[in-house]
Amino acid sequence: MAQMWKCSGLRWPAGSPVLEWTGGRRSALPRGKRIAFAVPEGGVRTCTGARGHACPVRAAVPGRSKGARCEECARLDRAHSVAADTLADDPRPYRVYLAWFGPGLVKVGITASERGPARLLEQGAVCFSWLGTGPLMAARRTEELLRAALRVPGRIPYAEKRAVRSALPATEDERAAEVRELHARAVALTGWPESLRPEPCQVTDHVRVFGLDGVAAASGEVVELVPGGGVVGELVAAAGPDLHLAVGQGGVVVLDTRLMTGWELVPGTAAERAFPVREFRREPDGLF
Repeated sequence: MAQMWKCSGLRWPAGSPVLEWTGGRRSALPRGKRIAFAVPEGGVRTCTGARGHACPVRAAVPGRSKGARCEECARLDRAHSVAADTLADDPRPYRVYLAWFGPGLVKVGITASERGPARLLEQGAVCFSWLGTGPLMAARRTEELLRAALRVPGRIPYAEKRAVRSALPATEDERAAEVRELHARAVALTGWPESLRPEPCQVTDHVRVFGLDGVAAASGEVVELVPGGGVVGELVAAAGPDLHLAVGQGGVVVLDTRLMTGWELVPGTAAERAFPVREFRREPDGLF
């Protein structure tokens, strides 16, 4: 019987993608690596728990859920997150950033200073710049200031990020232009918290880190993992939680690794029934 593994997610330690598995094992993901795994017949996706603790009831969770948590564990996890504004007394310094995912897709966010650029890599930011550093609540107020005054969103859906990855501007200067322009407008605003220290605009580009230079347009995305199904492909790019896989006649498909968590997985073969894929819509070039 094949040994089973449970995936903990895609991480970016030292700026390179790795898949983490329960028990501490890691699988490096260099470009060109063969990715092949399957869900055994009869497999059930179970809740991954919260804050490092297993789900007490091992609740079943839907295959299309990106969080792989039951309702109670999801509530507990969010209740202790920075996003829930329940950690106002967190003494660690935080950094405000501007992240760019493609033309017209810029967001503002915050991350703990000690994490460095990990949060930007995890989100699939094509390029970014720091905006300022200070206490958590000062960083949060600055984030809200930009949302209100400059209409900068705090979230961009992954579907929009994926749609533009194969058609990014060719040069780093072109990709950095919107970040530089927005950074200048942001630091010119009045109402910045006094405890937040502004930082100069220094744009970091992740195109080569992600392998997006010259990457082929994806034809679709895996929508869920299913018992008896699998995927076999060659890794051509990795951005945020996404793996872009060349799967032969099917072209390139995107696999969101958050769909892998909660399943027991086994090594796969080309004979496996493919996981369901949603094809991306192509806009017509003209009337004829």
